[in-house]
Amino acid sequence: MAFGITKHDVERWKEQVSNGQIAFLTHYWFDPRFPQYKTVTKAGCSTLERLIDWGAQYGLEAEWIDYHEGYPHFDLLGDKQYQILLKENCLEQIQRFSLSK
Repeated sequence: MAFGITKHDVERWKEQVSNGQIAFLTHYWFDPRFPQYKTVTKAGCSTLERLIDWGAQYGLEAEWIDYHEGYPHFDLLGDKQYQILLKENCLEQIQRFSLSK
């Protein structure tokens, strides 16, 4: 379940993903399988080859892609989430969700 984002945030992410851009959507999140994590970042792109190549540079495996609702994405958690957002210059999301070390 997602918290801390607006409908506009989600729509913008979906539009960017649909347009073949690598797009990031961070939100507060609770999943009983991962109680140690309070946030998740969805890194998505509708062009699968581009998403796979992008993920490979960060050690993400193609098998980890979530195809939920037609918006293929990786779910980024914890240190990997922070490191990728930092390298991708997503400083607003790091600050907004207090992800910095």
